[in-house]
Amino acid sequence: MADYLRVAGILLEVLLLFNLIIIAHEMGHFFAARWRGLVVEKFGIWFGKPIWKKTIGGVEYSLGSIPAGGFVALPQLAPMESVEGESKHDRAALPPVSALDKIIVAISGPLASMTLALLCAVIVWFVGRPVSEAESTTVIGYVLPDGPAAKAGLQAGDRILEVNGHAVSKFAGMGNMRKSVTWNVVRSEEPLIPVEFERGGQVMKVEVEPTVPERQGWGRRKLRQIGILPAQTPMVAKVFPDSPAAEAGLQPRDLIVAADGQPLLSLAALSEYLDTHQGGAIDLTVKRGDQTLHVNVTPRVPEGEKKPRVGIMWDDRGVTVLEHPNPLDLVVGSVRTMVDTLSAVFSPRSDIKAEHLSGPVGIMRIYYLLFESPDGWRLAIWFSVVLNVNLALLNLLPIPVLDGGHITLAIIEAIRRKPINVRVLEIVQSGFAMLLIGYMLYVTFFDVQDLPWRGKTEEPPVELKFTPAPKQAK
Repeated sequence: MADYLRVAGILLEVLLLFNLIIIAHEMGHFFAARWRGLVVEKFGIWFGKPIWKKTIGGVEYSLGSIPAGGFVALPQLAPMESVEGESKHDRAALPPVSALDKIIVAISGPLASMTLALLCAVIVWFVGRPVSEAESTTVIGYVLPDGPAAKAGLQAGDRILEVNGHAVSKFAGMGNMRKSVTWNVVRSEEPLIPVEFERGGQVMKVEVEPTVPERQGWGRRKLRQIGILPAQTPMVAKVFPDSPAAEAGLQPRDLIVAADGQPLLSLAALSEYLDTHQGGAIDLTVKRGDQTLHVNVTPRVPEGEKKPRVGIMWDDRGVTVLEHPNPLDLVVGSVRTMVDTLSAVFSPRSDIKAEHLSGPVGIMRIYYLLFESPDGWRLAIWFSVVLNVNLALLNLLPIPVLDGGHITLAIIEAIRRKPINVRVLEIVQSGFAMLLIGYMLYVTFFDVQDLPWRGKTEEPPVELKFTPAPKQAK
């Protein structure tokens, strides 16, 4: 019962934050339309058949049944019946609206989203954002055996300086992706990827031939990989009772920095070492706060298992620190991320395609995963900066139905010095509305593939049971 309540609570948080972002954007249009004297017919959150609606002051407010966005119906701006439903007004009888007023109303939504992005960035500046080791290092922690990087000669401990001619300062991370090792790998378009790195004080350069994993089922196609993981200190999340780790005195949040004197740069390296050294005791170097300890563990076979284990559940997040980024830098970095993503999608040689973007289902899934973490609200507010910037920039694309399309049509109207034919507008708006709805269904199809419940049962957490080790006779 407690698990169901926790999930329900997270879903409620997701819906509240997602709705806040939608409402902020649409309120920008709403207030601008009232300021410029346009008729506001409807204000709707979500689409589909309304599950609630009420008319107040001549405006019909509604909550739709499909959680996929929102709208403000402005019959003087452009015909949008295919999205917003039939208009109750005769457009011919409504007073004309100047091109400037149309531009002001259209651009107010993206401006509202950018304002909310800046507000969220200020909050992140105050409360901080958890930053993982992968976002603060370019050191390789693990090289996949026989993978592309291994074949090119890269090794654990190498510090990557450049990928594909671009200087890098982090391994992964959404903000300012052009500084990311992972992004520059997937964004590369040539058969070989130049990688410049430092090893033992010497700067070297190799060319790596990436691989692309096969698509699984109907999911999104995979992107380029070179078979490396970032340096990350293995952290203990849980110690199972009566296990070798418990008997050795290991505790949650202990950092395992070496095994038998061999430095460990990733959880994968530690797991590989434990799997290949199961015959006797292993000396682990443990960092606990300011202390450095040495503990001996001898793996044993748990009940129902076949291979020896030490009895530890690892923290996949690793060490995190709170960062307080400058709000303006955070917004600018989000703008760069969106520009880089769109340039990759529209590049004919890029492996990144329209299917790799996310719709409302994918965005809400990301929010859900963020809220599941101990620093959920900090991460969710940080992601809201990125999302609001994305919402603003995507809506400014010069595509009919979007705000940028309204601005483009208004500019054309201003140049022609007369309104565009209503019938032409209806055909253009309806056609692009159908294309937009089709694209949303397209990306939603892929988003659904990522949901944990789709066609499979989520595995329960592993619970290892150990028989206590026999006490040594004194």
